[in-house]
Amino acid sequence: MKSLRLPEIDRYRSHAPQVLALYGNVGDDRAGVFFIPHPRTAVTLKVIASSGYGWDHVSVSLPNRCPNWLEMDAVKRAFFHDHETVMQLHVPSADHVNFHPYCLHLWRPLDHEVPRPPSWMVGPVPSGEAA
Repeated sequence: MKSLRLPEIDRYRSHAPQVLALYGNVGDDRAGVFFIPHPRTAVTLKVIASSGYGWDHVSVSLPNRCPNWLEMDAVKRAFFHDHETVMQLHVPSADHVNFHPYCLHLWRPLDHEVPRPPSWMVGPVPSGEAA
């Protein structure tokens, strides 16, 4: 995960009294609450970022719908380095936790790479690119 003190991220950090009451501070370079405007969809995404217990994690929510692909991709690019693979998980129904109906999560384990299928299994690989 990128440092959350980078100006392009930190400028969206919330300093609201509710954040202070809930977390005791406004965060640091590895955690915080952010309100990120999305220029193409004209919404403001609430992002809660943290790193610990072996994981980088961001939750992304809106008040009236789930974030879409463009919005989740923008958050991935803002909070994670381009070379990092992050994932959304679809866990077994018995393990599902729903704390907020319009919230999605991005996860990255800290101690190993996320396994990925070969790119040719996802779609055609343009000639000249590695498979």
